Amino acid sequence: MTKTSTTIGSDWGYAPAPESADHFKLKDQYGLFIGGKFVPAASGKRLKTINPANEKVIAEVADGGEKDVAKAVQAARTAYDKVWRKMSGRERGKYLYRIARIIQERARELAVVESMDGGKPIRESRDVDIPLAAAHFFYHAGWGDKLRYAFPGKSVSPIGVAGQIIPWNFPLLMVAWKVAPALACGNTVVLKPAETTPLTALLFSEICQEAGLPEGVFNLITGAGSTGAALVNHPGLDKVAFTGSTEVGKAIQKSLAGRGTRLTLELGGKAAHIIFEDATIDQAVEGIINGIYFNQGHVCCAGSRLLVQESVEEEVVTKLKARMESLIVGDPLDKNTDIGAINSKAQWDRIRDYLKIGEEEGAELFQTKCSVPEKGYWIRPSFFTRVAQSHRIVQEEIFGPVLAIQTFRTLNEALEKANNTPYGLSGGVWTDKGAKIFKVTRGIRAGVIWANTFNKFDPTSPFGGYKESGYGREGGRHGLRPYVELS
Repeated sequence: MTKTSTTIGSDWGYAPAPESADHFKLKDQYGLFIGGKFVPAASGKRLKTINPANEKVIAEVADGGEKDVAKAVQAARTAYDKVWRKMSGRERGKYLYRIARIIQERARELAVVESMDGGKPIRESRDVDIPLAAAHFFYHAGWGDKLRYAFPGKSVSPIGVAGQIIPWNFPLLMVAWKVAPALACGNTVVLKPAETTPLTALLFSEICQEAGLPEGVFNLITGAGSTGAALVNHPGLDKVAFTGSTEVGKAIQKSLAGRGTRLTLELGGKAAHIIFEDATIDQAVEGIINGIYFNQGHVCCAGSRLLVQESVEEEVVTKLKARMESLIVGDPLDKNTDIGAINSKAQWDRIRDYLKIGEEEGAELFQTKCSVPEKGYWIRPSFFTRVAQSHRIVQEEIFGPVLAIQTFRTLNEALEKANNTPYGLSGGVWTDKGAKIFKVTRGIRAGVIWANTFNKFDPTSPFGGYKESGYGREGGRHGLRPYVELS
């Protein structure tokens, strides 16, 4: 791929700094991971996984069906009944610790594959996704023999077999969010990754083999939406955990109604990022950039709605435009890249449709002037001004590098606008007044709220939403609760 360069000032630019992919070799084909072994799909069908930066096929993966799901659930049930539930929490923790160490050892490989398969910049894969994935396994390894302290006065036991479905925006990190607490609490897992980004989950299956994880404790079924539906509808599951779109989450909830299967949902978001006039504007602009353009805006908790106090709107917008023009859009494997490729053509089409919708609604679109490669799926960093609360670009999740900017005059007006969406996943506030921070964070109906920062994560902190952003929590002590029976 030809490197896209962005000129800094009039005379300076960055030379290409590509991360090498020569230190490992991916297989041409991958099977399903069932009972500790890689096996072909019963149908023999395969799916191609595409590099969104150049539209080339990276590998082919098995397309699992109902027979494969049944086999994986049975393997998980056998491992649960005969091995995993009987093992002490201390011993289970050792396996999680080994997995965390191997993730660290293979971090460079995993980061490159994540960027190739998903389109995100290598700096983000290397510095955020992979270290956080390892951190979640380290953290939950420590909980293995301490669950009685997490729930004082209660008798704690595992649920059974968990079916887990994860999205394409943070593939390996979502594996860690789902699998680590489930295993730490004594459950076994059948996991389905997104069809466009299955590769790091498949490499994670290799890591489980390398760690000596007992056969059937972790199972992986690759495939498209029908594979996920087959997993959700299997009667042998005791628990379902889903991260993805609100639309699919609602369908899963309907499928499980009346079955008694436990369910947690982490769904979409349309977070309000509130900037007050007393904020440190330069720092706030950096927070805005990180809030919406991190991972190309493919973040459910992205700060996709910017609420700026009217008195500083002009200053914020002017500085935001200048900062955006310095962002480098291009090869995800280049260490200079700030904005990588959109994950898939389907998502690229969706974002382009919303850009048209915004203009048709009467909003004013700003996009950076940078060039983008000819091959691949690219969207320049964008924002809309002159938007109304009723506009679709304000109310609906776009899941791309597109920001909607509104103004407010009073704190109460900011809160009213912040809460006036169907979602309630996250929010952010920038101000130098501590009392104002507390009032805003209490007033926003969202599961995660950042103050004078944005998009910061830690395995010890719970994450989840309200309203159409789902229910249940992942991470921290709260994230253990969905995977245990208490008595």
